[in-house]
Amino acid sequence: MSSLHDATNPATETIGDGRFLRLVRRGKWEYVERTGARGAAAIVAVTDDGRLVLIEQPRPALGGVAVELPAGLVGDTPGDESEEVATAANRELVEETGYEASRIEQVAHGPSSPGLTSECISIFVATGLRKVGPGGGDGNEQITVFEVPLAEVEAWLGERIARGAHIDLKVYAGLYFARQLAAHR
Repeated sequence: MSSLHDATNPATETIGDGRFLRLVRRGKWEYVERTGARGAAAIVAVTDDGRLVLIEQPRPALGGVAVELPAGLVGDTPGDESEEVATAANRELVEETGYEASRIEQVAHGPSSPGLTSECISIFVATGLRKVGPGGGDGNEQITVFEVPLAEVEAWLGERIARGAHIDLKVYAGLYFARQLAAHR
């Protein structure tokens, strides 16, 4: 059997189920599926004065904190399973950062880690931000919000790394889109 056949064969076998994740096998390949959500949305939020809104939170899988774009699951709330991706993005932005966007545009969509999970993520650029709440996540999250001037993001990330933080690679993709936005303003 070819590896292409293994990768595209629709027959899957469930190896294990958790509360939020399922471990499956397709051919010889094992990977994770997220249960109870249709995907994820990450938000490149840029303030009117050119600051990129980033978050930092503990990530047990990493054994430390991670600097990330605000992000969250789509359709994971009972009763809102058919939630629009852009709606989920703005909801997560408010929940995690306290900012609401007057404009939100999808700029990319693709797999978050194609060798590990079937999950796909949509990246949005959010502008016209206004503060509507404290942010920090829901009651189970420990999110710290940062607003970093675009010209200082790399140096700031270097400082976070020196303090032991992990940087989610989507931050660098977000920086690309934020700079594209700044170049066209």
